[in-house]
Amino acid sequence: MFQPSKNMIKQSLRRIKAVAVKELVQIKRDARSLGLALAIPIFMLLIFGYGLSLDIDQVRTLVWNQDSSSQLTSEFLLNFKNSKYFKITGYTDNYRDIQHKIDDGEILMALVIPKDFSHYIQAGKAAPLQLIVDGSDANTATVAMGYVNSVVSNYNINLLSNVFAKHGLNPVKSINVHPRIWFNMGLNSTWFIVPGVIAMIIMIISALLISVTIAREWERGTMEQLISTPVKGYELIIGKFIPYFMIAFFDLGVGVLMAQYLFGVPFRGSYTLLVILSSLFITGALSQGILISVASKTQLMASQMASISTLIPTMLLSGFIYPIFNMPKFVQVFTYFIPARYYITILRDLFLKGNGLATIWDEAFFLLLFAGMMFIFAIARFKKKVA
Repeated sequence: MFQPSKNMIKQSLRRIKAVAVKELVQIKRDARSLGLALAIPIFMLLIFGYGLSLDIDQVRTLVWNQDSSSQLTSEFLLNFKNSKYFKITGYTDNYRDIQHKIDDGEILMALVIPKDFSHYIQAGKAAPLQLIVDGSDANTATVAMGYVNSVVSNYNINLLSNVFAKHGLNPVKSINVHPRIWFNMGLNSTWFIVPGVIAMIIMIISALLISVTIAREWERGTMEQLISTPVKGYELIIGKFIPYFMIAFFDLGVGVLMAQYLFGVPFRGSYTLLVILSSLFITGALSQGILISVASKTQLMASQMASISTLIPTMLLSGFIYPIFNMPKFVQVFTYFIPARYYITILRDLFLKGNGLATIWDEAFFLLLFAGMMFIFAIARFKKKVA
């Protein structure tokens, strides 16, 4: 069995170093690409961190109070006025105004309080309350209706408490609920989004940047020169791999620092585990980019293929925004082939839950499998010969 000598290993490392240095020089000369590699992660984190929120508050609400003379009705409306989830934009006295404002997008919903609202309550009967909601955005409408139900439920509980207290009874002893929310007590969607943005940045930047490297050599006619050198195929791949691995890790560091100190996302896990598993993910993403670059003879084709194979799947099928369990079954099957799915789960576990390898070992295994397969495919696909 052939075993490489120390001298052969030294020569191989020397050639890899030469290719890596050459690629670093090329990156320095292409200042625009380097600037994008460093600026895009910051830009994306700022846009997604501040601009994208799954929380819904300040729901624009119009009120038609037909029982405006009642103090009881005014107290009921205070529950909406004092809530951060609602913004009372005004009052009306007809349905035509409600329809007009919903059609124009000025309000999301309207509360219609009937004229006998207070009499129903004082008589101990169920008081009707009409809720008109703009259902064009089904998700937002559902959340808004949930907020209304929550306010009404709390009002009913307080109302019952007053009735029981009036008769010398204590309903608190009957049901005593203490809700607890784990890992994200404030239900801050930024804590959920930012780790996903980091994974998306690493995947897209890694694949996009490195996808044009070999295609660029073909376009500029320098690949023939590289083929004529003693540099082996795997040495060329590794040499080009190293500079972009460093850039990707820099972007990861920027993302983690911004997540913690700009957006206040807590990091409760192990930094060592973060580095190791991120290395696997970056290796897989870069290898995928090299594989695309090898298969493409032009930089335009390489960048387009990289965008299609990384941006869309990472955005839609990784669980970054849309929960995977809520997708159709046949779509869920495709998500198993999206590496960002596993890395996003790892990041959220490390940031919010502080889980260790014992909990996320299956995601780590898939990242290892992905990195190994992509790296082997990239080396096997590259041939040191002119087509």
